[in-house]
Amino acid sequence: MAPAGIGAEVEGIHAVTAAVAAGRAIRLLIDHSRVDALEELLAAARTAGVAVEHVDDVRDFAATSAPQGVRAECHPISPVPMEVAVRRSTPAALVVLDHLEDPRNVGAIARSAVAAGFTGIVMSGRRAAPLGAAAFKAGAGSFEHLDLVVVGSIAGAIDELKRLNVWTVGLDSGGDHPLFGMTLFTEPVAIVLGAEGAGISHLVSKRVDVIASIPIDEKVESLNASVAAALALFEVARVRSS
Repeated sequence: MAPAGIGAEVEGIHAVTAAVAAGRAIRLLIDHSRVDALEELLAAARTAGVAVEHVDDVRDFAATSAPQGVRAECHPISPVPMEVAVRRSTPAALVVLDHLEDPRNVGAIARSAVAAGFTGIVMSGRRAAPLGAAAFKAGAGSFEHLDLVVVGSIAGAIDELKRLNVWTVGLDSGGDHPLFGMTLFTEPVAIVLGAEGAGISHLVSKRVDVIASIPIDEKVESLNASVAAALALFEVARVRSS
């Protein structure tokens, strides 16, 4: 089941600005002390008919520790069916999150996905990082530009992607194929990323078409999930642009 209220509470200048531009914002809370610095955002909010309330300290109402003086209550983002996300770009470019737990990593991955030209993100509605204020702040507005697919099973999502003729490439340190220079990235593709530390699950690893690895120096055991994701996403972009 899809989690309710995705993106209903957004904090941070970039995330709030993007939510206002997307027409999702309903009400803004802003620090009295930040009014002059956020004059452009306030003007955009008022033009869009967004209610604006001034408060002494937004942190009293915030879910994150550093909301940057502004918080927005928004209409939530509605997930889309997998078929819609696959059709969003040609060739398809999606990222699949196999139960990542850190919302800041999820937000950072969303930001890299948009920067690399990806158009959809697939995640489980259960046992995964909530798409709340922390993820949206880390994403810096990126979620406004991605189709969001929420599934009950990541393994099932892999099967559905295959039926839709999308290659699935899992990222794992034990992968048999080097990530860099993979020619199939010119085809419709979904990059599958596993949980911090644990990596992609056994069931998912058995279903993806390819398991790719990033060569790293032996002195480093692994990369942060968002760093590994950025390398994979931009490698897809590089291959497609060459």
